[in-house]
Amino acid sequence: MLDRRDLFKLSAIGGAAALLNGCAPQQAEEAGGQPGAGGEARAFELEDWTVAELQQAMGEGRLSSEDLVEMYQGRIAEIDHSGAELRSVLALNPDALEIAGRLDSERAAGQLRGPLHGIPVLLKDNIDTADRMATTAGSLALAGTIALQDSTVARNLRAAGAVILGKTNLSEWANFRSERSSSGWSGVGGQTKNPYALDRNPCGSSSGSGAAVSANLAALAIGTETDGSVVCPANANGIVGVKPTVGRVSRAGIVPISESQDTAGPMARTVRDAALLLNAMAGVDPRDPATAKAGAPADFAASLDERALDGARIGVWRDRFGFHEKVDAILEQSLAALRDGGAELIDPIEMPSVDEVGDHEYEVLLYEFKDGLARYLAGRGDDTTVRTLADLIEFNLANRDREMPYFEQEVFDKAEAKGPLTDAAYGEALANCVRMTRAEGIDRVVSEHRLDAIVGPTGGPAWVTDWVNGDHFGGGSSRAAAVSGYPALTVPAGFVHGLPVGLTFFGPAWTEARLLGLAYAFEQSTRVRRPPRLLPTVQF
Repeated sequence: MLDRRDLFKLSAIGGAAALLNGCAPQQAEEAGGQPGAGGEARAFELEDWTVAELQQAMGEGRLSSEDLVEMYQGRIAEIDHSGAELRSVLALNPDALEIAGRLDSERAAGQLRGPLHGIPVLLKDNIDTADRMATTAGSLALAGTIALQDSTVARNLRAAGAVILGKTNLSEWANFRSERSSSGWSGVGGQTKNPYALDRNPCGSSSGSGAAVSANLAALAIGTETDGSVVCPANANGIVGVKPTVGRVSRAGIVPISESQDTAGPMARTVRDAALLLNAMAGVDPRDPATAKAGAPADFAASLDERALDGARIGVWRDRFGFHEKVDAILEQSLAALRDGGAELIDPIEMPSVDEVGDHEYEVLLYEFKDGLARYLAGRGDDTTVRTLADLIEFNLANRDREMPYFEQEVFDKAEAKGPLTDAAYGEALANCVRMTRAEGIDRVVSEHRLDAIVGPTGGPAWVTDWVNGDHFGGGSSRAAAVSGYPALTVPAGFVHGLPVGLTFFGPAWTEARLLGLAYAFEQSTRVRRPPRLLPTVQF
């Protein structure tokens, strides 16, 4: 008689076979896959299991790492590339089972590498892996091309015993191609859907990582953020997302947008799991000079304390409220939970300079993208034929039907028009960004009010995916931490018509441990997350 694990293994054979052979899913329009098309899924044995629960099951011999890989592969086959067709996973690692088997042998020999030993993890497909999976940034220009060496993030995860299960879909080029783009769409993967309501957007650019973790396609995933690309999909998909201080996690081997703002970050269903993942990711790396400022690595999980709110001083960035009355109601409930936990709220705090930084930020990103992308592409192998932004622009024009069926590349064009980083305009814009978000922004208000953290809304409920007009952002509070390069994280805070919204905690550089502790106490006192049901649309 087949047990439940055997059923999951059988379900993986057909649906996952193409992915295991390195094939990408068809484009959404080719499959007839409108954003709201969906299908029911069976109950999943590992639904919302934490890293600790997975480790306990492996430690007791009830499951192995090979079992976990096969079960998650089955889940991906069932709801990601058939059924609901979430389109959150671009490719599965064809070596994942073999890697899991070696880690199971190490466990049997009493050799455990740490809390992630044998745990499957998904990586956003702008993070290099020197294996049989391509790194594409969602672009057909890089489809089928292999990185010459692991990113430092991938290397650190392997050393920690994690199994790299596959690569996730993303907003192509991390959502830095068009001002009318649809978050979660890429030329390689089509449109990622939101598992809470399939016609809704998962937000970007770490859309696939957010949707996959939310829908239990893996326990953990890695995203990247320049401004909002970890916290926004975490918000829209009802999970925890951490954007570390720039330099906490190496950017080596990650397709860049901005030298001054980019960072990879953990995406998980709980704060503790996010902290464990950050432990494995963080560290000094000579390939990324920014990491030299991080100092000795910390045990971020050790900072988690249900009483962390007691006596904490937390500023409320009330200027970011007011874009949605139901979100405001959830935020007020969240503030009450912070007070009930013993926090003293300084309400409101003001950072008017952050409201004025937008044009300067955009100028910096345009300059840094052109420069950083050329340096990154120069390090790819001979199978990569594009080497500059100009090459990519020409590739997209030559492949317009597949690469630009819905929106254009006007952001590419603006970046290509920029000069080198020695231009005075770039230096002035960067100086303004630093001054307005640090000295006149976060650092000032934290010092003035002796704050442990600042809170604000992460975003609104997910909008309907729109390939004509592009994204419909409601509001949020990512810019201050993003432009300053300081840490931020979001935790589920409530639901609006069944769609999740989160609360953001952020603060000065290198305060991840304190923010995680506060967020953990909030999470434990509220416990609002519930798994998605893959509904075709919102039920009112």
